[in-house]
Amino acid sequence: MFLTISTSGTAALPATDLGFLLHKHPDKAQTFSTSYGTAHVFYPQADAERCTAALLLEVDPVALVRRGKGKGRGGAPDAALAQYVNDRPYAASSLLAVALSSVFSSALRGVCTARPERAAAPLPLRIEVPAVPARGGPDLVRQLFAPLGWAVAADPVALDTEFPEWGDSRYVRLVLESETLTLAEALRHLYVLLPVLDDAKHYWVSSDEVDKLLRAGEGWLPTHPEQKLITSRYLSRRWSLTRQAMERLELVRLAEADDSEVEAIDNAVEEETEAEERPTPLAVQRREAIVAALRASAAARVLDLGCGQGQLVHELLKDVRFTEVVGVDVSVRALTIAARRLKLDRMGERQAARVQFFQGSLAYTDNRLKGYDAAVLSEVIEHLDLPRLPALEYAVFGHARPRTVLVTTPNVEYNVRWETLPAGHVRHGDHRFEWTREEFRTWAAAVGERHGYGVEYAPVGPDDPEVGPPTQMALFHRNDTEKEAKAA
Repeated sequence: MFLTISTSGTAALPATDLGFLLHKHPDKAQTFSTSYGTAHVFYPQADAERCTAALLLEVDPVALVRRGKGKGRGGAPDAALAQYVNDRPYAASSLLAVALSSVFSSALRGVCTARPERAAAPLPLRIEVPAVPARGGPDLVRQLFAPLGWAVAADPVALDTEFPEWGDSRYVRLVLESETLTLAEALRHLYVLLPVLDDAKHYWVSSDEVDKLLRAGEGWLPTHPEQKLITSRYLSRRWSLTRQAMERLELVRLAEADDSEVEAIDNAVEEETEAEERPTPLAVQRREAIVAALRASAAARVLDLGCGQGQLVHELLKDVRFTEVVGVDVSVRALTIAARRLKLDRMGERQAARVQFFQGSLAYTDNRLKGYDAAVLSEVIEHLDLPRLPALEYAVFGHARPRTVLVTTPNVEYNVRWETLPAGHVRHGDHRFEWTREEFRTWAAAVGERHGYGVEYAPVGPDDPEVGPPTQMALFHRNDTEKEAKAA
């Protein structure tokens, strides 16, 4: 990973003052050890008119694995391999952000006893990062940096210059220029937004990340137009932490508007009494409905297809009647988080024997998935392009053929009840479609008829008399199983 910070100057205010601000001498090449490799700081150019500081981070993939990635009983084997074969040594990410905060810690805080007036004053700055993963493309890069006073150039990097027809990769070459920001402000922007663009972190995100975000976001995050996206991605989409951060950011905004201290605003809000009940989140209601349906079907060996970060797997393991629970997902990162969430490396032998994680695509048949009592597709089908649904259908209903299949998906008719959801929008940016109740039942009935399953339907969440429930669930029961039960 590579990043350069450049500034210009005059004889009276030489550009080489950048060395004082970064606390790194321009005449030296310095090396710093980090938890995941080695950071080098050097100056390709250093004179009164122009000074450029470079940060080169050499990532050690073995150290990444030894720090906890890919470990744990029941971990997917492909998850460990992914820690060796990836873009981490080459593309800016949370690894580079952590190196910035470690190597330039004083500059990040705006501390410079040698040149305090320069630290507090805006500088003409140019920051270049040759490869930045941008999940959202160049437009998102501009949406994140432009409101902060940066002139942004985000040029897509081609997948292969020899084959232009392959198109662009998810990486951009980033150039930021500004004359209105201090060096500390610039570094704080990078510290927060580089992991946000990558939409991933190389370490477990805990509650102290909220404090880090608020410290680095002081003065700019409370008013940023993309505040919610930044907060959610920085905190690895952990809902509880995101809500906590958003509440604290709102307090900061209110305090600034009222020209008062945050503590004064916070103390003015009465604490909720124990009698006040919060509504149960829809995700929790969905898991409760799925677990109840699995119990009713007398399933013991269960597949969670598209398990994500393992919330349902965690819930099923609480009930001893589920003797084997298998989580399957195409995302290695999701499986790694799921294994960490369940603390597989510290789980007892008997409990660990009940759970496995497989990496695999539901668009392909997989013999490992045969012979199970039940399979769950919870909020999965809407993430597939419609032309790929028949492949998933055959892989699950035609090849794996569990006795029971539970499918949940959003009910698009209910979307009008979400006050924060703009008209015509789906609930999640990755949803390829959202069906009405009639569309879902038509699809489910056809699947059942083609593969020999009877189908029942159940609402999940409040069943609105006009638009139905927020989530719709189909319960498929294999017909030959019912015949066997009657015969017995």
